[in-house]
Amino acid sequence: MITRRRFVEGVAAAGVAARTLSRASAMPSLAGSMFDLTVGALPVGITGRPQVATAVNGSLPGPILRFREGDTVTVNVRNTLSESTSIHWHGLYLPNAMDGVPGLTFRGIAPGETFTYRFPIRQAGTYWYHSHSGMQEQTGLSGPLILEARGREPYTYQREHVVMLTDWTDEEPMTVVSNLKQQSDYYNHHRRTLGTFVDDARRDGLSATVDDRVMWGKMRMSPTDIMDVTGATYTFLMNGQPPAANWTGLFTPGENVRLRFINGSSMTTFDVRIPGLELRIVAADGSDVEPVIVEEFRIGVAETYDVIVRPRPQPQAYTIFAQAQDRSGYARGTLAVRPGLAAAVPPLDPVPMRSMADMGMAHGTMAGMDQGPMPGMDHSTMDHGSMDHAATGHAMPAREIPTTNADGIDPQSLRGQPNVDNVAMMPRDRLGEAGTGLDGNGRRVLTYRDLRSIAPHAPIVPERAIEFHLTGNMERWVWGFNGRKFSEAKAVRVRLGERVRFVLINDTMMEHPIHLHGYLFEVENGQGDRLPLKHTVNVKPGERLGFVFTADQPGHWAFHCHLLYHMEMGMFRTVLVS
Repeated sequence: MITRRRFVEGVAAAGVAARTLSRASAMPSLAGSMFDLTVGALPVGITGRPQVATAVNGSLPGPILRFREGDTVTVNVRNTLSESTSIHWHGLYLPNAMDGVPGLTFRGIAPGETFTYRFPIRQAGTYWYHSHSGMQEQTGLSGPLILEARGREPYTYQREHVVMLTDWTDEEPMTVVSNLKQQSDYYNHHRRTLGTFVDDARRDGLSATVDDRVMWGKMRMSPTDIMDVTGATYTFLMNGQPPAANWTGLFTPGENVRLRFINGSSMTTFDVRIPGLELRIVAADGSDVEPVIVEEFRIGVAETYDVIVRPRPQPQAYTIFAQAQDRSGYARGTLAVRPGLAAAVPPLDPVPMRSMADMGMAHGTMAGMDQGPMPGMDHSTMDHGSMDHAATGHAMPAREIPTTNADGIDPQSLRGQPNVDNVAMMPRDRLGEAGTGLDGNGRRVLTYRDLRSIAPHAPIVPERAIEFHLTGNMERWVWGFNGRKFSEAKAVRVRLGERVRFVLINDTMMEHPIHLHGYLFEVENGQGDRLPLKHTVNVKPGERLGFVFTADQPGHWAFHCHLLYHMEMGMFRTVLVS
């Protein structure tokens, strides 16, 4: 019913959207080394109701900005809003003062003022930009960022399209926060009922079904709580257009088409496929990877994937289908040989369910939930990184690397803290899993384990490892690292030039796309000297993973969950490199 209601709204608004979003649908593109951008209010009618978005140059999303590798660019940003604004260049290597985080790297752009960003372009690929001021990202301030390669790329294509996925709500963002604070599953309309109990009992047996309900009841959680904000309030957009408006990218039969996917949403993880076409993944977060052929991939908030498809010679249309992870709605567009064509839109997949493994529990049970640390285990100094390497087959470091918690705490001490409602007993390597809602769906689905850098490189051997537990309390709806909100935590200090491993352990039942500003890091996924580079890594519930980087960029850098409301509610830290 949620999906039908949101889709009907989209149908009713299609005519309005075609007119109101005409500027946005064109996805204007600017190229060169000198840019003038204006941030301001833009009237929109995405659901048929008049609203006001935060736009760049009157476009929603903002215009495609095309920089060229090796150039130095100058971007003048003028603020016509009645509040301060900013632009962060997501995933770029740049001087700390140009990173665009108010209160950390600069003071922000006050109303009526112009700020000039100037920085060299040291990389190529698909990236994006967005506001780091309040909730402006949710109200529309974001756009694609394409860094054109100076040299020849390792793949060929005849046409390209940018596909930017976003989520839109007619509610005020702080109203969304208030609703979640009062009831964490406020937007979850997929709750289990007596009817689902009967269905589960028929399938799994009465005893197993009762045990499952009891376990979730003791934790006061729901296995259908996949996303905090859903299609109950969101309309999912492709290049600024709702599903019924049907954004269309054109192609000529026989062409290779490069699709630059960007998840610029505030809170939505999307599962993307194009029925009838194989997807050749050639880049992740802007960095080239050895091609991987799949039918579907998950794209976490702030991630980008470059995909090459080859439509059949016959003149036909293909649906680009991006369903929200919780299956409460979808964004949709079309690849076609001429405007006006459309293909069938596939039905939404079944509503996914979390398992006890997602809660970091062994064999799907609650055994050991209340136990203390395991005998003989010193959680503050254990070399978890070495355990991860052993599990993935990656070469072990030459010497043992001690792992210390970022806040100097024993993770077992997190139990019972007011900002923590769960501590994973047995977090594990899940890089070979596609994730809840995808594993076992019968399609070939991308996993992080599949990503392999296209060029070999000398492995970064870390000098130390720093551990972060991703924590939250669903009832209080607060989020943080190691049980601490940003207001309660200190900066993580790293020596300039130091080689560091960050170890992430997700104690919550939500995916968290974790982003480190100023760096691309190597994800330790078992690919030896071909570890993939990323700027954002989507950490599954109950998962433990590591990434390594060399701290060669001095400054005070943001480190946070890229779910906007999680970040605003505390899951934000800073890394001081000096």
